[in-house]
Amino acid sequence: MDMIVTPSPLLADERAQALISAIQDGLPLVPRPYAAIGERIGLSEQEVIECLRILLEQGVIKRLGVVVRHRPLGYDANAMVVWDVPDERVQALGVCLGRFPFVTLCYRRPRRLPVWPYNLFTMIHGRDREQVLARVAELVDRCDLGDVPHQALFSRQCFKQRGARYGRARGSDAGSLEVVQ
Repeated sequence: MDMIVTPSPLLADERAQALISAIQDGLPLVPRPYAAIGERIGLSEQEVIECLRILLEQGVIKRLGVVVRHRPLGYDANAMVVWDVPDERVQALGVCLGRFPFVTLCYRRPRRLPVWPYNLFTMIHGRDREQVLARVAELVDRCDLGDVPHQALFSRQCFKQRGARYGRARGSDAGSLEVVQ
């Protein structure tokens, strides 16, 4: 499935296109990644940072995030913990859950009743299932979630993880890119 990215005059700028192309495979693992990218595409470190800021503000890039390849690091037990949180408590509990260093994702999604009552999702990685379950118990205790129904859904398969790929939209003007899935 292909999806058109928000059109922006900035996308007609060859420098912005070069920057998007340079970051879609990830940032270099060096002390100053924006300087390294800038050197590669002919921009200063500050120009790279400013261009990224504008692309984020305009919604062309939705977010910059880290993709952790947890299995090579020895974290073989991975669970998406789903919570059925009362709507009026979601914001506060999301903040509480997101403060723990072992919670790598925390986000809200709509319920899909009657089949799926869960509206808050957290990802927890551990070296084994017992460690993950101990961390879930810690969350329940420290965020006062004893009354909140939840399930720990453990991964059975590891899929390739990568960010969005951008390419020229077929049959479109110079200011449109598309996400290539």
